[in-house]
Amino acid sequence: MAAETTRFARFMGSDLVYSFRRSPVAMVSLVLLLVLIITAFLAPLIAPQNPHDLKQIFIDKAELPPIWKKDGEWPFILGTDPQGRDVLSAILYGTRISLTIGLASVAVSMTIGIAIGLIAGYLGGSIDNILMRIADTVLSIPTLLIAILVSAIFRGLLPPALRDPFAAIILVVAIALTAWVQYARTVRASTLVERRKEYVLAARIIGVAPWRIMRRHILPNTLTPVMVAATLNLGLAILSEATLSFLGVGMPITQPSLGTLIRIGNQYLFSGSWWLVVFPAIQLGLIVLSVNLLGDWLRDALNPRLR
Repeated sequence: MAAETTRFARFMGSDLVYSFRRSPVAMVSLVLLLVLIITAFLAPLIAPQNPHDLKQIFIDKAELPPIWKKDGEWPFILGTDPQGRDVLSAILYGTRISLTIGLASVAVSMTIGIAIGLIAGYLGGSIDNILMRIADTVLSIPTLLIAILVSAIFRGLLPPALRDPFAAIILVVAIALTAWVQYARTVRASTLVERRKEYVLAARIIGVAPWRIMRRHILPNTLTPVMVAATLNLGLAILSEATLSFLGVGMPITQPSLGTLIRIGNQYLFSGSWWLVVFPAIQLGLIVLSVNLLGDWLRDALNPRLR
């Protein structure tokens, strides 16, 4: 218990926490992001209705405007869509889906990138050349095009009845297969430096297995730039999911993410139902903005040249 208290006190007195306290932008961004995450994952408790439950959707309440407009009704604060679904509830549930897919895709791509970067940097030679040429090939193709291609291939291989249930998994795989290159290059560059240091050479001399050296000795010293990249890429992953869903190759209408809600709302934008696209777009923009601002602060805070 005392050790945990000492560790916590040491963390609170670290340069990272000091930098965070000195950055109003970082604090506001973190508070905003936490509010968005908490409200999204508590959606079953705070949302006026479950937009995935057909029993809670009433077609006679279709296309109601926000509550402050004429004909607005309580509890539909942000109005309803053409199916009678509460927009606020759909946004909260859609945010949960978008955040889950974004976090999962970052975790998968980071795992792939770290593994490839460690292997390429530590082993070197022809293995390094092959892996880096694969990375160059992935970078030479537009990210969105790869994601659409991967999504289309998986959807084509699955029976029609399984496409919607596996839509989230397909999106995670499609985004992860396009985002691992940055992690791989970052880890490879750090590994090339670390493998020449004395502690790695000493571990080799006493016969420590290569995989153990990579996992126990080199990997911890490469995680700082990886964490910065992961924070910045979370916003890109959420935007990629929204883009794919907007193009119709992402989440289905029965499980709408923010991108799906924007795509649905865009169809009714010029008919006067502006709230169907504006509020989901604002929610998406707030999430990406807060994540990017936190990523920018973390990059500066962990940069020794700026200390």
